Amino acid sequence: MAIILGIESSCDETSASICIDGEIKSNIIASQAIHAKYGGVVPELASRAHQQHIIPTVDQAIVQAKIHKNDIDAVAFTRGPGLLGALLVGTSFAKSFALARNIPLIEVNHMQAHILAHFIDDPKPEFPFLCLTVSGGHTQIVLVKDYFEMELLGQTLDDAAGEAFDKTAKILNLPYPGGPLIDKYAKEGNPHAFQLPEPQIENLDFSFSGLKTAILYMVQAQEKINPNFLQEQLADVCASVQSRIVSILLNKLKKAAKLTGVSRIAIAGGVSANSGLRKALLETGDRLGWNVFIPKFEYCTDNAAMIAIAGYQKYLQKSFVAQDVTPLARMHV
Repeated sequence: MAIILGIESSCDETSASICIDGEIKSNIIASQAIHAKYGGVVPELASRAHQQHIIPTVDQAIVQAKIHKNDIDAVAFTRGPGLLGALLVGTSFAKSFALARNIPLIEVNHMQAHILAHFIDDPKPEFPFLCLTVSGGHTQIVLVKDYFEMELLGQTLDDAAGEAFDKTAKILNLPYPGGPLIDKYAKEGNPHAFQLPEPQIENLDFSFSGLKTAILYMVQAQEKINPNFLQEQLADVCASVQSRIVSILLNKLKKAAKLTGVSRIAIAGGVSANSGLRKALLETGDRLGWNVFIPKFEYCTDNAAMIAIAGYQKYLQKSFVAQDVTPLARMHV
């Protein structure tokens, strides 16, 4: 039996999870509401909140899993990418916990963990598969050949898809985090109400900065005509924005599937919780004969269950790190 404690602290969610022989027994997440009034995550406040939350979060995960802390065989933690101060809290806790119990320490790449969240529940994808990983900080298409053998096929050249949602929300005067609110209002609007541009990039890379600028100019132009434009047509704007972001993502994914010949398609990351993206991916999959994999909502956003499941696979491979390991703000898949 292998019992893994997973620790996630890459941004503004403090999370702890217990995995027993590949089965998630607990997944506790402490969110940080303090960032809402600043319109985005404040790194220093995030790291302070992690310090406050990490011990009670780990305690709760252990209690919920009905084990004792001395039963834990290894500690897996997010090494990066992420906010350095936030990562330091999780890394320091994991190192101390492992050192005190003389158990192995396992580093986990946050972006790989998002992909490996697909191995928490059935159905699990077979290798190889393509994964569209979309979050506030990353937008990538990854060819997943094995648990830790991944090839980056394309990524954003500027803003990530989640960042495009949140920055658009600011333009629309929606509170942070704005992405879920755009998703909510989009359900009531007309996705064809406003024509927005799609970046013309020939390879599998993405760009969202031009779209963000186009949205700003469109809103400014409409408000000159009608000062109450946003109040009257917010749902249509949200639907049009969401439709364009989703089409950009899926057009690249279709291109990647055609180039690789891979028809097992997965999505991961915080933006994979977007209902418009999930619906469009399923429809595209039905039309093109894809085998589509979509994780549960709780495993889309940052969580320690994905760290624990990745840690379990590394534990089986005896892939451990020494106590001199340090967090990395930037890490590649």
